Amino acid sequence: MFKENKRWSASDTLIGQGTRAEGTLSCQASLRIEGEYRGDINCKEDVIIGESGVVRSNISAKDVTISGKVYGDVATTGRLTIMSSGQLHGSATAASLIVQDGGILSGSCRMERQAEPAAPAVRDPAEPSDEAGRDIREVREAARESSVKERRQAG
Repeated sequence: MFKENKRWSASDTLIGQGTRAEGTLSCQASLRIEGEYRGDINCKEDVIIGESGVVRSNISAKDVTISGKVYGDVATTGRLTIMSSGQLHGSATAASLIVQDGGILSGSCRMERQAEPAAPAVRDPAEPSDEAGRDIREVREAARESSVKERRQAG
C-alpha cells in the first residue's frame, strides 16, 4: 500500500506526523499512522505504524507493520512485522511473525494459522453403492426411515 511504486488510493487513510487522534477507527482500506492515536483500530486491510507513530490501541487488521511504538494488543489474520525501530508492548496474535534485529516485542505471542478447508470425503470404490454413487448403507438407512414413516401413517 504505502510503497514508493504504489499510488495512493482515495480510500487509504493517513494520520500524519504532528496529528493526534482518538476514538474507534474502522476502515475498509489500508491505514498508516505517523502521528499519535488512542483508541481501537479495526481495519480490513493493512495497518502501518511509521517511525514517528505512537499508538495506544488494540489493533485488528490483515497485516500490521510496526516501525514506531504500539501499546496494546495486535491481532492479524496475516503477518505482523516489527521493524528494527518498532516496539510492541502488548500481546500479538498472527499467522506469521517477523521481528527484525533491534525490534522489540514486550508481551506474549500466539501463532494462529487460518483453518484450511477440510478435504471432501472420498468414498472407497470397493464399497458397494447404488447407481447415484451413494453408499449402500445410506440407501438402506433411507429405506428404513421411509418404511417406518409409512407404517406410522398407515396405523
